[in-house]
Amino acid sequence: MSDNSKILCASSAYEEKFYLNEAYAGLPAAIQEELKIMCVMFTSDVGGILTMEFDAEGTLILSVTADEGDLLYDEIGSGLKIKELQRTKSEFFEALELYYKAFILKQDITEVHREEK
Repeated sequence: MSDNSKILCASSAYEEKFYLNEAYAGLPAAIQEELKIMCVMFTSDVGGILTMEFDAEGTLILSVTADEGDLLYDEIGSGLKIKELQRTKSEFFEALELYYKAFILKQDITEVHREEK
């Protein structure tokens, strides 16, 4: 598995583009669309570049970067918006983590599900 497969998606306010890693093309179209809407709305609101990626254990991490001279980037709003997404989309993110563990890491889902309880 390459490090590139850990990146789920990204959105850039600078290039006004959304990227979904080809390794996740197997996700249902509705999930892909949800990710696109979520990421594009995020960068439209606060600026910068939002990246969603998985760590070694399969936890989904949302991170934001911005150009140093970007006066329009809202760093405080960015942090608040990430916390809001983590709260309101927690089930969605948990499902993505389960997908990653099952289909990318090839873990036994029954074991993963048992560990979480």
